[in-house]
Amino acid sequence: MADSLNFLILDTYYPQFLSSLYDKYPALAEKSYSDQKDFIMGQCFGTADFYSKNLKKLGCEAAEIIPNNELLQKKWAVENGLKLKWTFFPRIANKIPQIKRLFPGRNDLLIILKEQIKKAKPEVLYMQDLSFCPPSFLLELKKYVKLLVGQIASPLPPVSYLKPYDLILTSFPHYSKRFKDMGINSEYFRIGFEPLILERIGTLGRRYSCTFVGGISPAHKKGTEWIEKLAGSVAMDFFGYGLETLDKSSPILPRHQGEVWGLDMYRALLSSKITINRHIDVAENYANNMRLYEATGCGAMLITEYKDNLNELFKDGSELVVYRSAEELIDRVRYYLEHEKEREAIAKAGQKRTLSEHTYYHRMRELLKIIGEYI
Repeated sequence: MADSLNFLILDTYYPQFLSSLYDKYPALAEKSYSDQKDFIMGQCFGTADFYSKNLKKLGCEAAEIIPNNELLQKKWAVENGLKLKWTFFPRIANKIPQIKRLFPGRNDLLIILKEQIKKAKPEVLYMQDLSFCPPSFLLELKKYVKLLVGQIASPLPPVSYLKPYDLILTSFPHYSKRFKDMGINSEYFRIGFEPLILERIGTLGRRYSCTFVGGISPAHKKGTEWIEKLAGSVAMDFFGYGLETLDKSSPILPRHQGEVWGLDMYRALLSSKITINRHIDVAENYANNMRLYEATGCGAMLITEYKDNLNELFKDGSELVVYRSAEELIDRVRYYLEHEKEREAIAKAGQKRTLSEHTYYHRMRELLKIIGEYI
């Protein structure tokens, strides 16, 4: 039965987050694999251990691996007697680029990952980064698992990276159809929010009137242009990565508070009266991203761009508010900053909807139903 399966969930982390974490806590790399991993999961970056915690509540065995965390993976190799000929980590490779080119550490990371999978013996291997493992390696891994599952809501890797999967889940409805057209099993699977965040951080004052919390990149070109217009018209604060992609004249720059990861990102949302969302360009006409649930889950009033399926997730005007242009975005922010009671009512209703329908516990129940049809 699907509710008694053994899952191993693989999720790569942003290198910027990992570098900042080990810089902030230099003694972390000396700790055991288990202690390092527990500490990192406690930072609540990305989906952290939200999948495994909730799968366990539903009767499954589950664990996460961060396959691109070289310091953590090296510790596992040492503790498990795995001898590697060459292993170079970011701090070294970044200082001596020639070493990185000659002896890439990724081969060792794949060796370690394969041994971890063989030892864990999962029935379901769940990959959240479809670009990390090359096709030949994925085919090798299929010898050790019953079901190889991928999850994606980002630009697609080459088709060869997709073909080995038994099933690909996506929060993009249009991607699911494309995968099926390629002959790949695919299902629509939404992202969610973990209420544990609220317990871990507690209540914070809403000291920011309006925020944007997220990355800025060429993949968000249209959304960035609209948010720049907003920044030129409304007093607001920005948090996230990608400043180097902006023009030096961008109105975002003087209001940017720097990168925030994990719990610090949630603190920014918990401190916001209004927060703005926009999707990656490849989302096309569909609402799907994590910010929908993170922002509403944290009780900020969310203003997000219109998408065809948004009303399947939240009610416009009562649980969040949509915009269809930069001008509408500016008008919405100004209006709700001036109308406190309306703003707070929408924020409260949005949070209620997320906590009642869009948590990772709800999502894992949906996941088990899907997996049960394929395993």
